[in-house]
Amino acid sequence: MTINGSLLIAGSERRGSNGEFTGIEAATGTALPVSFGGASAADVEEATRLAWEAFDVYRETDLETRAAFLEAISTELEGVGEELVERAMAETGLPRGRLEGERARTTGQLRLFAKEVREGRFQELRFDAGDPSRKPAPKPDLRLRNIPVGPVAVFGASNFPLAFSVAGGDTASALAAGCPVVVKAHSAHPGTSELVGRAVQRAVLKAGLPAGTFALLFDTGFDIGQQLVADPKIRAVGFTGSRRGGTALMEIASKRKQPIPVYAEMSSINPVILFPGALENRAEDIATSFVSSLALGAGQFCTNPGLILAVDSKGLQVFITKASELLPETGAQTMLTPSIAKAFREGVGRLEQHSEVSMLAKGKTGGDYDGVAALFETSAASLLAHHELQDEVFGAAGLVVRCKDFEELEQVIDALEGQLTVALHVDAGDLDDARRLVPKLEMLAGRLLVNGFGTGVEVSHAMVHGGPYPATADGRSTSVGTLAIYRFLRPVSYQDFPEAIRPAALR
Repeated sequence: MTINGSLLIAGSERRGSNGEFTGIEAATGTALPVSFGGASAADVEEATRLAWEAFDVYRETDLETRAAFLEAISTELEGVGEELVERAMAETGLPRGRLEGERARTTGQLRLFAKEVREGRFQELRFDAGDPSRKPAPKPDLRLRNIPVGPVAVFGASNFPLAFSVAGGDTASALAAGCPVVVKAHSAHPGTSELVGRAVQRAVLKAGLPAGTFALLFDTGFDIGQQLVADPKIRAVGFTGSRRGGTALMEIASKRKQPIPVYAEMSSINPVILFPGALENRAEDIATSFVSSLALGAGQFCTNPGLILAVDSKGLQVFITKASELLPETGAQTMLTPSIAKAFREGVGRLEQHSEVSMLAKGKTGGDYDGVAALFETSAASLLAHHELQDEVFGAAGLVVRCKDFEELEQVIDALEGQLTVALHVDAGDLDDARRLVPKLEMLAGRLLVNGFGTGVEVSHAMVHGGPYPATADGRSTSVGTLAIYRFLRPVSYQDFPEAIRPAALR
């Protein structure tokens, strides 16, 4: 399959005329073959117009047709084969095994949503029979269903070139809901995005759906993405990225004549709470697992364990000693882009220079575009006094916080911003204290887990990958799992509708 840098609009391809850029090899910082043309304002207008025209047809596709379409995307993605993995490896620096696993996750979640569509429960069909004889006023006949909100803009993520990008979770859940999708590809992996976009486009054609059901745009700056969010034909946005980028899109969406929701996943340091019994009995084992989780994928996961909280004790010191022994043996890893590598080095540098922070250990030195894992320590009082110590350092950087007692640990929890995950490491003797914290932690994060770490997000019916701001823009939602479909639906009630004009699902 050929990558030629084309926009994918109206079931066809064209060269963007608004500047050009190339993909960058993550490991070397050099330009990869093929340049990509940026979309123009007219391209955005056409893509959203066609998406709006497609909406009336696509939203009422029968459930089997829609499910089969999602499965067809999976099949087309699998058919791209080795070219997809090799291009993604070059553009992201991620290893083959990780990307092959991510492709399987991407196709798997598409098929999971196909199953969810067939079951139809997302429609939330409700029936209240009328009673014309009721006194003092007749009871109306009421029927309810969820309908799709309209065309959705999806922004590809830098750290998941497949599972959170062109055909990732946002696109899969929006299409499952019955919403056409316009994707703004991430500039860090444009070749990967084009290959995936072509697979989706082929699935649209084979399913006989309107060409406007899907479009893929490239942007040489920020203007096109901003225009996409501001376009009145776009009715919701899916975004995974920085807090700065997410809040900028939220502001645009809020100032529209008709404001729309932006489902932005943005920033999380994913606290890990080490309880005394767990530290006393297995501090070294926990430290070993922690270092593996911290360094996994160069730490470029939104669920990376960036904050370790514990009451000061001998067990905590054993944990720190073991982690500090292991980290120097951790190899440097290529980061997703040169700019992400630079930002990580700067973030680690700020911690190294902070007067209230001590360096515990660093991983092996690497090249210019590599991330070197780092572990730091501070006190609870310092964390409470210096809010900047809560700032996410995107990469393999962790901060251990020593608390004087359990009450001070609770004060730290109360001061934290919203998170995606909180992990508790407990033994039997810790359960009473853990139970005391759970109500606080429920208000802090979307996923609570015991004796593990947040890296590794299962795509399932019961998963929540979301949390209070700034973890996400809307803590009532998830971007992973079948519950994600509800972001792109809204309820409509039909009162006293004759059967002739009643929606088929409500007859």
